[in-house]
Amino acid sequence: MAFTIRQLQFFVAVAEQGTVSGAAQNLSISQSSVTEAIKELESDLGVELFERHPRGLNITHKGHQFLRHATKILADVSDARRAFLGDQLTAGGRLQLGVTSLVAGYVLSDLLARYRRAYPSVEVSAIEDNGDYLEHLLVGGKLDIAVMVTSNLRDRTALQSEILEVSTYRLWLPLSHKLASADIISIGDIASEPLIMLTVDEIEENTGKLLSAIGARPHVAFRTRSVEAVRSLVATGAGVALLPDLVYRPWSLEGDRIESRDISGSLPVVQVGMVWRRGSGLPQAARDFIGLAQSQRMVRQRL
Repeated sequence: MAFTIRQLQFFVAVAEQGTVSGAAQNLSISQSSVTEAIKELESDLGVELFERHPRGLNITHKGHQFLRHATKILADVSDARRAFLGDQLTAGGRLQLGVTSLVAGYVLSDLLARYRRAYPSVEVSAIEDNGDYLEHLLVGGKLDIAVMVTSNLRDRTALQSEILEVSTYRLWLPLSHKLASADIISIGDIASEPLIMLTVDEIEENTGKLLSAIGARPHVAFRTRSVEAVRSLVATGAGVALLPDLVYRPWSLEGDRIESRDISGSLPVVQVGMVWRRGSGLPQAARDFIGLAQSQRMVRQRL
């Protein structure tokens, strides 16, 4: 029996929530419906998509591979529906985008691919840079829209923003780490741990604030601008990392497992969104980009 769109929606929801109960609550359906859909999907595919444990579910390597396909299928279905909501614009145009490095591969890539499919005649150019410089370009009219971390936006009087995704910080650690089996982890538990520090956007600043709040100084073992380097270093036991769940993937490039755990207490969140100059007359191409991003956000909220 071939899998259904509904099964894919349930699978993506469980992968994002980490528990059947969380997915069921998000979908406003019964837990048994979600559990049955996942079992049927695993049976159809002939692979185990999740590892079951008392605290919830961990997605397997095969499950992680299938998640990319499932997400793309659901996006394509959304695009197909969108195509019948109104005539696609045939006129050309130009869209100038900016993006910060943290979100370039995790938010913009899929959004940009969908936009290009929906509006193939629009010429799109995009640059990656730090948030301060992108704000400067937006205010100066050199960019139409930036997709970036908005929780540390500097010039809110001149710029307008809309949140696309909110991501909480979690602890990354190797499978063999002593804290991997702990029921509760506090900031104090990791104060003396060697940290792999990602130095993009507001990550280093927020990590420092978290530790300084308990009177500890970060014990930084390695600083890098590469998320993949963080994954590899954490997976091989070089240290732990505090990073937003947005960029978490359970496997390093070498195929080593990375665990992700909640931390008790008040933790910051990373807000990712679209930013444009307040009061500016956006070109049609930019308005279409904002509309498509809004529709994608609503689809994700329904999953």
